[in-house]
Amino acid sequence: MLDDHRRLARAVHQPALVRLHRSLSRLRSVVTVMNTGAHPDDEANGLLAALRFAYGMRVVVACSTRGEGGQNALGPERGGALGVLRTAEMAEAARRMDADVAWLGHGPDDPVHDFGFSKNGDDTLRRWGRERIVERLVRTYRQYRPDIVIPTFLDVPGQHGHHRAMTRAAERAFVLAADPAAFPEHAGLGLRPWQVSKFYLPAWSGAGYAYDDEVPPPPATLSIRIAGGDEVTGLAYRQLGEWSRSAHASQGMGIWRDDSVDQWSLHLKLWACGSSEAESDIRDHLPASLADLAATPGLTEAAAASLREAQDRIDAAIAAFPDRKRISQAVGQAALLIEAAKQDLNREIIHQVGHRLDRKLREIDATLFEVHANAARTAFDGRCHPGARITLDIHADAPGLANFRVSPRLPDGIEAVKTAGGPGHVQYGITIPASASYTGDYPEAYDPMGGNGEIGVIVSGDVEGRTIRVHLDPEEPLKIGPRQSLSLDPAIAVIKAKDRPYGIRVQAIGADPAGWQVPEGWSIRMESGDWIVDPPQRADTGVVKLIPIVDGRPASQLQIVAYPHIGSASFTAPAELTILTLDVALPPNTRIGYVGGGSDNVGAHMRRLGLAVTDLAEADLKTGSLSEFTTIVVGIFAFGLRRDLRAARGHLHRFVEEGGHLVTLYHRPTDGWDPDQTPPRRLAIGSPSLRWRVTDPSAPVTVLKPENSLLTCPNRIEAGDWQDWDKERGLYFAAEYDPVYEELLALNDPGENPLKGSLISARIGRGRHTHVALALHHQLDKLVPGAFRLLANLVQPA
Repeated sequence: MLDDHRRLARAVHQPALVRLHRSLSRLRSVVTVMNTGAHPDDEANGLLAALRFAYGMRVVVACSTRGEGGQNALGPERGGALGVLRTAEMAEAARRMDADVAWLGHGPDDPVHDFGFSKNGDDTLRRWGRERIVERLVRTYRQYRPDIVIPTFLDVPGQHGHHRAMTRAAERAFVLAADPAAFPEHAGLGLRPWQVSKFYLPAWSGAGYAYDDEVPPPPATLSIRIAGGDEVTGLAYRQLGEWSRSAHASQGMGIWRDDSVDQWSLHLKLWACGSSEAESDIRDHLPASLADLAATPGLTEAAAASLREAQDRIDAAIAAFPDRKRISQAVGQAALLIEAAKQDLNREIIHQVGHRLDRKLREIDATLFEVHANAARTAFDGRCHPGARITLDIHADAPGLANFRVSPRLPDGIEAVKTAGGPGHVQYGITIPASASYTGDYPEAYDPMGGNGEIGVIVSGDVEGRTIRVHLDPEEPLKIGPRQSLSLDPAIAVIKAKDRPYGIRVQAIGADPAGWQVPEGWSIRMESGDWIVDPPQRADTGVVKLIPIVDGRPASQLQIVAYPHIGSASFTAPAELTILTLDVALPPNTRIGYVGGGSDNVGAHMRRLGLAVTDLAEADLKTGSLSEFTTIVVGIFAFGLRRDLRAARGHLHRFVEEGGHLVTLYHRPTDGWDPDQTPPRRLAIGSPSLRWRVTDPSAPVTVLKPENSLLTCPNRIEAGDWQDWDKERGLYFAAEYDPVYEELLALNDPGENPLKGSLISARIGRGRHTHVALALHHQLDKLVPGAFRLLANLVQPA
């Protein structure tokens, strides 16, 4: 491991050489492989890193959703904002293994979205639209023209329904993409039918702590074994894959393994070339290189000779690394030979091989730019909104390119004027039309070779007898957002129906509303710089929204999603004041200590109810007295996210023994949860999680202990409190626990046996421990009244 780290350190300290080697390695192959999955983090990173860096293949990840229905181990982003975060993580993971990303779904407002965990592929296809997802995959096949398609997961019982649906759709698209009668409207997009050559299934099980494949994987027809590791770092490709996976930090991905072995088994299920037998290499029966393309039937002898010689020049360039002069000469000659070969191709041959030659020319341009460029950086300065004027700064220096020039890549309707220029530095002023629409939150694709986003930079210059062009992406993509971003404090309020109505004081931050859309019976007025919301004398229970008006339209809030591994992205959401009115009573004499990991809003929701809540920091857990609290609530994932909390387990146990009430919200088995050490008494979380969750949010709930105080005091939890739950009932249910714990509820998905570990509680010493595996934090975010009533009960003193 130490040697691996040293090799990696050397590579990191020579980034220019690494980039040059990576660009050269692209030239080895003319094969494209596509990996299909349902969520960001579904990609088979180790295998893809091997196919890209060892074989030089172009890698494309086709992903159906943005992961907006999943969990977040980093922070509070949920729903659309989480989709923005996971989209950015997918782009970073792809960048690390030089892969394209083709998105099939476009966020929570698109039918193809992550609606939460599913145990059923048929239900997923019904909700996405079977024809819709297949059409989008066929379009993607025809656009990227993969030779090989490999789903990450099997379509088997016990696997995530989204995974099953994607694998099923990917197989169906294999047939339809080659059929001219299927989706003829694609011709209007410039797409022609395309025959994928091979469709593999993984010959490994997808079972683990989350899934539980009920049938064994298909037999292996091909074993991929790669010895020696990556040429640049010396690391195993599986280790490079884990580096890529670690970009999915919101899902806790990326595991370093010292003993990684680069071996993968695949099952060839469908093929349209050669034979399925005696396959010793994934490239068998495919044109793996330019030299192989020279054998294409119908190619003229002159074109074939040019391609064979071009391959010789590429081989010479790779062998010359890191000699920049020899590399430049060799790949420049290869490009001229490829262009000469293209001149001899008829229309039908162009359809078969033209995309491969065009791709190789683009890759050669990128290599030549790496050889001759000293610096390349571009960034925007200024806020971007309709009517704005911003600056585009370009720093690019390539002394080896003649006639070197840079120019903005702009969409229709946006103008750029050069405002400054000098050696290596050009500046443009860009005017955004007042009528411009906001940029969507979810980009449609990611290309590691550039050209992403609405605005970028094209660099061109002359070298080795030809003109090259490459795309530079800005450090952060341009996003046209609202001129004035408005946030409200608070944005959510909870009113207890039995209280006398009171004025809710709200601050408008970032913009001044010109007016409000207000429900009938409600009023809003300005007082001392704040807005005061007056409910009607008898407000009905339920949710109402008050909408501020800015610039003549409902106000928007630009939410910045920023983490070190992705930089920053943004999410535009409506700016609304949402008010829940409900019948709820609070337990008396309750003083709550809240230990959050940053992944839920439970502390804020308890305060909205009117409960006395103190956020507990490291010092409070280590040296402070917990006896001042009646109840301590531990947020989701918190034992995995806070070392100070894990270190305070004994302190928490004493708190319970001495009369306190400890409430732990759901944790995964991997969240620092030791069944024998974390809770006051043994409590093991079920794994795989698919067997220990209820995904139907309307699943019937059976109350096993109807008179238990947690279900009766101060609110009697009744059938109505389980209505209108969103996404799911709960997950990571307790599976094994000390007999001292009482099971309070039983619930299950249709056709499954009842699970009794969603809500359990135990008297321990003079206190109590209650473990809540219900998705309570999510229901609170969705302002489900029953969730607030149950929460008020759960935090009662022991």
